[in-house]
Amino acid sequence: MNQPSRDLLESPDFKKLVKQRWSVSLVLTFTMLLVYFGFLLTVAFNKQALATKIGDYTTLAIPVGLGIILFAWVLTGIYVFWANSRYDKSVDKLKNKLS
Repeated sequence: MNQPSRDLLESPDFKKLVKQRWSVSLVLTFTMLLVYFGFLLTVAFNKQALATKIGDYTTLAIPVGLGIILFAWVLTGIYVFWANSRYDKSVDKLKNKLS
């Protein structure tokens, strides 16, 4: 590995960027896991709650399941927004330092 690359990898800015990316990723991942496992635990231990009819043919499980899917999309959107507004700018700054 050449010296400029090594200097970049050991720089505080690069380490800060990696830490920020991991922090955002872990928060979003654990948030999704909490919602998903909450749903699974509800299915496992309180089926009657999700079996509640909310119409002639629909139970509460259908909108809750769709809500979980939409929630995953929202979390993806949050990550994309963060990556486009902050992460990519920081990466570009680091690339410019390398050039």
